[in-house]
Amino acid sequence: MAFQALFELDATRHNADDVLGALLEGSDLGASREEFTRGLVAGVQEHSKDLDAQIQRFAPAWPVEQLSLVDRCLLRLAVYELTVEHDTSPKVVINEAVELAKLFGGESSPRFINGVLGSLHDAMQGEPKG
Repeated sequence: MAFQALFELDATRHNADDVLGALLEGSDLGASREEFTRGLVAGVQEHSKDLDAQIQRFAPAWPVEQLSLVDRCLLRLAVYELTVEHDTSPKVVINEAVELAKLFGGESSPRFINGVLGSLHDAMQGEPKG
């Protein structure tokens, strides 16, 4: 649902509360999952410039604004989860992003998403913990 909301927000510039309200209305996510979804969307929006900089760092041949809407939204969400949120295992984040890319992206999306996120994850593993 967070991906769907981010996609609509990027495509239309609608209000986040309205988009989330419409998506979550009648959903059976439960309160904790709804809160998690709202937190992801808010976090991606709040950190979008930093997320885009990370995407650009690991996909330098592709300006973020020229990426397909699906790829851009998936990368922003996954990069947020990998670099800011830290609530989900990196392997799960990357796998989920690739699976969503298979469902909603173009033919090359899964490989592209996996490559960018894998490179980011590898770079993060090399950074000193502190």
